[in-house]
Amino acid sequence: MGKAKLNAKAMHTLLCALNDDVSKKVSSCKSAKEMWEKLEKLYKKEEMKCAKVDDKSAYEEPESTIKACEICCQSRESSVPDKTQEMENSKQGWLLLVEILLILNLPYSLAFWGNENKINTAVFLSPKFVLGPGSVENRFYYNVDFPKGHIALKSFNAEVIDEAGNPVPLHETYLHHWVVDRYFVRKGVEISEFDDHARLNSSDYISGRNSGICQDGSIGQFFGLGSETRKTATHIPDPYGIEIGNPAEIPSGFEEQWMLNVHAIDTRGAEDKLGCTECRCDLYNVTVDEYGRPLRPDYKGGLLCCYDRTQCKVKQGFEGVRRTLYLRYTVKWVDMDSSVLPVKVYIFDITDTWKRTRTSTGINVEHHCKVEYDTEPCRETGLSDDGCIDSRRISLDMPFGGYLIYGVAHQHSGGTGSALYREDGQVMCSSFPTYGDGEEPGNEAGYIVGMTTCYPQPGAIEISRGETLILESNYSSIRHHTGVMGLFYILVADQLPKPMHTLHTVNQIQDSITPLAILGVVVAMIGVVAVIAVAIHYRFKCGGEDGYEAIGM
Repeated sequence: MGKAKLNAKAMHTLLCALNDDVSKKVSSCKSAKEMWEKLEKLYKKEEMKCAKVDDKSAYEEPESTIKACEICCQSRESSVPDKTQEMENSKQGWLLLVEILLILNLPYSLAFWGNENKINTAVFLSPKFVLGPGSVENRFYYNVDFPKGHIALKSFNAEVIDEAGNPVPLHETYLHHWVVDRYFVRKGVEISEFDDHARLNSSDYISGRNSGICQDGSIGQFFGLGSETRKTATHIPDPYGIEIGNPAEIPSGFEEQWMLNVHAIDTRGAEDKLGCTECRCDLYNVTVDEYGRPLRPDYKGGLLCCYDRTQCKVKQGFEGVRRTLYLRYTVKWVDMDSSVLPVKVYIFDITDTWKRTRTSTGINVEHHCKVEYDTEPCRETGLSDDGCIDSRRISLDMPFGGYLIYGVAHQHSGGTGSALYREDGQVMCSSFPTYGDGEEPGNEAGYIVGMTTCYPQPGAIEISRGETLILESNYSSIRHHTGVMGLFYILVADQLPKPMHTLHTVNQIQDSITPLAILGVVVAMIGVVAVIAVAIHYRFKCGGEDGYEAIGM
């Protein structure tokens, strides 16, 4: 039975054991584990309230309080020790129930894997940047605050905030992208901020980019998102992490540092908000790039037209204050040790010009990524609105092998989704945009506010070195779009987690069990869980008329 089905069965069993009021409180949970954690919080909250209240008349919670608390509160006038013991016993029963549910709900390798590393969290602010209506920030900040030491990164999340710490909505300041790059700098050399990052002294600076596959100076980040940043999961599942700060990987005489690139566009009062976010050259009145080089005549929009300190056209007479903003970023990590399995970061780009030849090896140096592209409107292609999709596909020979742990796409407004396939058409990972429908930060109408992610079962998707994969990126082409992107991030592990050594015998027993026997055991365990749940529900509901012994004692 697959994890999804086991999870559904476990959630169903839990819901069957709850009264209607409590069920409503946990019905929105996505997994049995999440449901149990919420129940545990509710239980502890109500238990504490019961301990403080002398009678139910003073209990000012609504009628939807859980039955456990009602029993506790009503029992103050009689047999308090018996009822307290009953609550403790029932709690133990629930704990046994959830242990069974969680074991059923986890793949075998993870059910017996224990990482005792504490997850550390730190919140940082980028250097401040000031934007007025129509203005652009696109700077590279070096040596930004970042966790130190030999650690494993678990997640990186970010958003634009104002001086008061309030999130800023996309319809005011559009977050085109943020990226985080690693580099190594010679000790004693100060690198704080470079407007022209391309002119760094190569003798003092070494890129510490990701593992590929674009190696032409672009897309080297470890993390990076855009408007979708608030609702896109970046967490890396246990026991994996992105290893950084390994002394063996830091060149002698150098130290590891981090660079943050923030590209934000203030669209308050903009004549064409979408046009400004897509960096249309006519709206920025730009004909040369940031180095003064003339743009190609057919270049209509993109990064070359909305570089730092350019200005997008605003409505005549519009006035707005300049304001100070920051990128607030939250990093989570654990100390690196043998229990953490390192993953490598790879980024595919739909604009990659790689082509297979007789002498092609598929190695990184052959991949040249242009990063952005345009889509033509349907009226120019003769298609109706129903088939108005710009769909692009490229084939890539993998220069690496391993197990897919995580995947997510990056697209701009107009994007309809992206996917990674095997040559036979099997979908390995797909990622789709979520569009907002309001005004508040994280739900801005018309903007991509999130991208779905892939978390395959460990070992379920293996990539073989030399294997050909297909990348697809889709955009609506009802209208013309400029400077769109079709990136796809994946995390790949060289190895899978192994059960603890003390469970070697259990492994041998499991290897000798037939699939039919395993199915029988699972069904039997689910039956036991159901019986336990019904019994617990009955005792809660009836108020414990008879003595109740803890389950499993």
